[in-house]
Amino acid sequence: MNVPGITGIDHVGIAVADLDEALEFYEQVFGLTCVHTETNEAQGVREAMLRVGDDPAGPRLQLLAPLTPDSPIAKFLGRRGPGIQQIAYAVSDVRATAEALAGRGVRMLYPEPRTGTAGSAVNFVHPKDAGGVLVELVEPASAR
Repeated sequence: MNVPGITGIDHVGIAVADLDEALEFYEQVFGLTCVHTETNEAQGVREAMLRVGDDPAGPRLQLLAPLTPDSPIAKFLGRRGPGIQQIAYAVSDVRATAEALAGRGVRMLYPEPRTGTAGSAVNFVHPKDAGGVLVELVEPASAR
């Protein structure tokens, strides 16, 4: 049974210590194209979105670097080192999808969606309720 509102994979997030170094690596080694960068003070990250393949609307790779030593990404890097930090699903309505998941006994990290990359609305499934995986729900700003 599908969860209402999940439309596909939005991105895979990778924690990195140095965003500029990681961008250079992914661009030179894999030929990926950076399509967006921003600093998200509220989440304590500097981030970049890279297009994978030729489809501008296709799934992306998100590089996340900590802004401060106590940010969630810095803590992740301290515990696990660099690597995959999350998988994000594109959703048509983040509130409705979160409610559907809660109805299945899944905890969300936030009671209300927060602002994510490029003005999107986001929420996260608690990793303990998703087999140890941090799952992000992303409603693009264009869908709101």
